[in-house]
Amino acid sequence: MKPITKEWVDKAEGDWATALREVRARKNPSFDSACFHAQQCAEKYLKARLQEANIAFTKTHDLVKLLNMVSQAEPSWSGLRNALLALTDFAVNYRYPGYSATKSEAQTAVGHCRYVRRVIRRTFGLSS
Repeated sequence: MKPITKEWVDKAEGDWATALREVRARKNPSFDSACFHAQQCAEKYLKARLQEANIAFTKTHDLVKLLNMVSQAEPSWSGLRNALLALTDFAVNYRYPGYSATKSEAQTAVGHCRYVRRVIRRTFGLSS
């Protein structure tokens, strides 16, 4: 794994830890943060794979767009589409007034992220 890819993976794992911590918190949980960090974890894992495959990418939070880009290197990842589509909305909507995530939404976001994370980590030969 390239050093820059490892940096993306490490950043993704930081987001994963934050998403888990917030969705599990008994005192003052931030379900908005859990959703946002679940999306960010998936985004960074996709960008890690793009980086590793030398596929250029632009700044975007659109996970399906990133999946389409990485599909040339990982055609078997098409099964991630629904989870990534569900996570994409959490990149922006819940960071501003007007939207607030529920515990159920946060749990769903973390579940989608868990699935995406497991598939991508396996591709890198990492334990889930």
